[in-house]
Amino acid sequence: MTGQRNRCAKGTAMSMRSISVILVLVLVSAMAAGGQRRWMIEDSNDIVHLSQIYLRDVCILPDAASRTYYMVGPGFNSVRIYTSKDLKTWQGPRTIFRTPDDIWGDIRVVNIWAPEMHKYRDKYYLFLTFDTRNRFAEQWRDWLPRVTRGSQVLASDRPTGPFAPFANRSTLPTDMMTLDGTLWVEDGTPYMVFCHEWVQIKDGTVEYVQLTDDLSATVGEPKRLFHGSDAKWSKKSDQYGCHVTDGPYLYTSKSGKLFMIWTSGGYSGYTTGIAISDSGRLAGPWRHQDEPIYANDGGHGMLFTTFDPGAPGLMMVLHAPNNRDAQPHLFEMEDTGETLRIAREFTGE
Repeated sequence: MTGQRNRCAKGTAMSMRSISVILVLVLVSAMAAGGQRRWMIEDSNDIVHLSQIYLRDVCILPDAASRTYYMVGPGFNSVRIYTSKDLKTWQGPRTIFRTPDDIWGDIRVVNIWAPEMHKYRDKYYLFLTFDTRNRFAEQWRDWLPRVTRGSQVLASDRPTGPFAPFANRSTLPTDMMTLDGTLWVEDGTPYMVFCHEWVQIKDGTVEYVQLTDDLSATVGEPKRLFHGSDAKWSKKSDQYGCHVTDGPYLYTSKSGKLFMIWTSGGYSGYTTGIAISDSGRLAGPWRHQDEPIYANDGGHGMLFTTFDPGAPGLMMVLHAPNNRDAQPHLFEMEDTGETLRIAREFTGE
């Protein structure tokens, strides 16, 4: 994957991010038919196996109308896409969005983080995070730069774009350092669930805010769901004393409980755990399962359901390992009603 963050907990054993490490991640390579190639090559219609894709923080949208799976991921200052009919072989990558120089006016965007694609009311939306070097007025001594960074919604009539923003600023409040926004619809009302970044508040949080019906803006103020430190498996950074919150994604269990997978630094590297709302409501209250779902230095997962009756059903995709060799890994999931469990890894063999 190219142009992606290296967040506080995204190193093994919670080795913490410095801003310069982001640039290293741009060098992530992909394997293709002719051998090793950088992922930031020109757009391609190559056919590659799942095992040949090198990409971080991916999202897979199963589009039943076209019987196509769309895998999106960050490409430095762009969004890249692979397509598949069977989750085994993929075609691409192609660029479906490239950041205009003036998308945030005079504030220069330097990176796109963790794009997600959602289909909502017959339109396609990208939820992504724009990163900048524009410093806030208040900076902390002996701390990382606190900068303009935020999640934004872009819209298109097609999954391949073109995608356009609704405004020249993040959808979320611009005085907050936000990231990893995702869509959740409850009782017909859309919400963005997102992370308030540890760089600004030290103990990162997962929060939510209502969106307008067309997803163009927020309604009211964000509300906090939990802190990263609330989970026993989340390890406090030895360097910064922080707890990271990354990549929230929601799923309603067959029991009616609401599950949220999310990622932080764990005791064996980047780790994905689960929070549970027994009420089945976004407002919670939320409790954290003591044991994580995945603790083998992988995370930023999302959940999707296959549209092929012969396919596994509920699946999770995350990237591992959490370094420049990160690849998307797919897992068949078991919904027990009380929790989610990995049944087996889907290798496409």
